[in-house]
Amino acid sequence: MHDYSYKPAPYFHGQGPVFLGLELEIKTRSSSLQACAEIAADHLGDLGYLKEDGSIGYNAGFEIVTHPMSYEWAIDEFPWKMLRELRIRGAYVDDNVGIHVHVSRKGFDSAAHVYRWMKFFYRNESHAVRLARRRSDDWASFTPETRAGIAKFAKGERFGYGRYQAINVYPEETFEVRIFASSLHHQQVQAALAFIAASVEYTRTLTSGDVARRRGWEWTAFVTWVRAHPIYLPLLAEMEALACAS
Repeated sequence: MHDYSYKPAPYFHGQGPVFLGLELEIKTRSSSLQACAEIAADHLGDLGYLKEDGSIGYNAGFEIVTHPMSYEWAIDEFPWKMLRELRIRGAYVDDNVGIHVHVSRKGFDSAAHVYRWMKFFYRNESHAVRLARRRSDDWASFTPETRAGIAKFAKGERFGYGRYQAINVYPEETFEVRIFASSLHHQQVQAALAFIAASVEYTRTLTSGDVARRRGWEWTAFVTWVRAHPIYLPLLAEMEALACAS
C-alpha cells in the first residue's frame, strides 16, 4: 500500500478524449485490512493501486485509485465483482469516506464547454447532492464564492477557495468531483462515473437556444437527455432509486 503522496505516471485505458479517474475510499477492521488490501490489489492489477489516506485513519482502511479510464471502458472492464468480495470480507463505508471522480481537462472542447459544465453542475446542486447520497460541507462544499468564480476557473484559474470544493480545480490535468458518498455497490459507483461522463457530454453541445427555449440548465432536461442515451443506464437506475429522475 502506498502513502498518500504516491502518484505514478498515468496509464490510459479506453478511447478518449474524456477520461475518468476513480478514487474510492473504504474502511475495514484492523483484523481484515491486509486481506481486503490483497483482494483489491489482485483485482486491480495494473489498472490501479492502493493508498493510505489520513481522512480514513491509520490501519482503518484505504483508498482505491485507478488510472484514467474512458467511461465505456470502465463499465465493461473495471473489476466490479471486487466490490462484493470486499463487502463479504468485511470492508464497509460510512459518512467519513467518499468517492472522488477526476475528469480530464483535455476532454472538454473549450473554456466555454467547461463553463457550461460547471454552471450546470452548480445550478443543480440539490439534485447533485441527492444523487451523491450525501452533503459534505467539510469535504465537498458548494460555496457561493466558487459558483461566482466559474468563469475564471473555466479559463484555467486553478487557485480558488481550497480543494475541498464540490469541484476541485487545483489539479493541473483534471477536475476532481468530490461530492459522492462512498459505496461498495456497483450501481452506485457506476452511477458516479456515469454522472460525470454524461454531464460532460450533455453540456458539450448545449446552446443558448437550448437554455432559452428548452430549459437546458434544468435537471429535467438533463434527465430527458440521459433517458435517450442507454449507455448511461446505471445513472438512470440510480436516479430512479433516489427519486431524482424527474
